[in-house]
Amino acid sequence: MSAVTPIQRAAGHPLAAIASLLFVPGNRPERFAKALGAGAGAVIVDWEDAVAPDDKVLVRGHFVQAVEALPPADRARLMVRINAPGTPWHDDDVAVLPDLVKLGITSVVLPKAEDPADIDRVAKAMGPAGAIWPIIESAAGLDNAKAVAESPQVLRLLFGDLDFQADLGLSCGPDGPELYAPRMAVVLAARLAGLPAPFDGVSSETKDMAVVQAQAERALRGGFGGKLCIHPAQVAAVHTAFAPTPEKLAWAHAVLDGFAKHKGGVFNLNGKMVDAPVAKLAEQIVQRARGLGL
Repeated sequence: MSAVTPIQRAAGHPLAAIASLLFVPGNRPERFAKALGAGAGAVIVDWEDAVAPDDKVLVRGHFVQAVEALPPADRARLMVRINAPGTPWHDDDVAVLPDLVKLGITSVVLPKAEDPADIDRVAKAMGPAGAIWPIIESAAGLDNAKAVAESPQVLRLLFGDLDFQADLGLSCGPDGPELYAPRMAVVLAARLAGLPAPFDGVSSETKDMAVVQAQAERALRGGFGGKLCIHPAQVAAVHTAFAPTPEKLAWAHAVLDGFAKHKGGVFNLNGKMVDAPVAKLAEQIVQRARGLGL
């Protein structure tokens, strides 16, 4: 029997087409339910940057207690960002992953993803039910992005633009043109590995949602399938950017219906030629709409 391909694995995963991920501090369990109600596709409970070193041991036990009080549907939308490989907390974080899987937490975000061996170690701890979301956020991570993406059980890549800037000593402008090439490299790595489109990094803006929406629109134009959020207010702005308009969605359905009617052959729709590449773009629009619940 042949191994399951990344695209086959993604097709059966409920989080494969979501467009937003919302971070919540791991040491604030009272916020978990509120974060789950903010409308994001899933919520990342952060054991890494949001938790001070002195609290990293306690946060694991608090998380288990909080998760046990949640219904199964909410647990399925929770994931954990563990601490990065090489840190004093990483091995202990990995050691508790089997217990989290038993509770219904089957997605783990791996920061500073650089070595496929680290991905394999996390996958082994989680078992076949686990889905891994590596963050590419360093020069070494970008250099190995394709190998990381090809690791078994990786579901989608994430781009950590802020850490990437710090790693390379970049000083990016408001629109981030310095990151165009790295962003495209992450998109290409995901595509070559047969994964769904990756997630772009966070917006630090938490007041002006027009800025967040503009950055999410840039991510969509650049081939990303979603965007990370650090504040509940950002979720609606990201969804607005990624949601196709009713007119665009109607066009996509008309293209797919016509393509099926003509058995994959070229046809004319409203005075414009439709062929296989146009049909593929239409399918991507429909999938994006489904991921947003439209």
